[in-house]
Amino acid sequence: MVKITLDGTEYGTDSLSVNGKAQLASIQFLQVQMQNLRNEIAAYQTARAGYAAILKAELEKLEAK
Repeated sequence: MVKITLDGTEYGTDSLSVNGKAQLASIQFLQVQMQNLRNEIAAYQTARAGYAAILKAELEKLEAK
């Protein structure tokens, strides 16, 4: 039996209706999509930090002149 936890309560999923199974599938899909977005944001933040470091180096070169 597959169990899920929702709002702190554990439920079995074997006896879910078709609608219940569809809702569970939607939640699982959204969890994957949300994790993908978190991963994408992390990549953007890393890229931004790199660009900022390069820009800072360029600005420091100007300041040194």
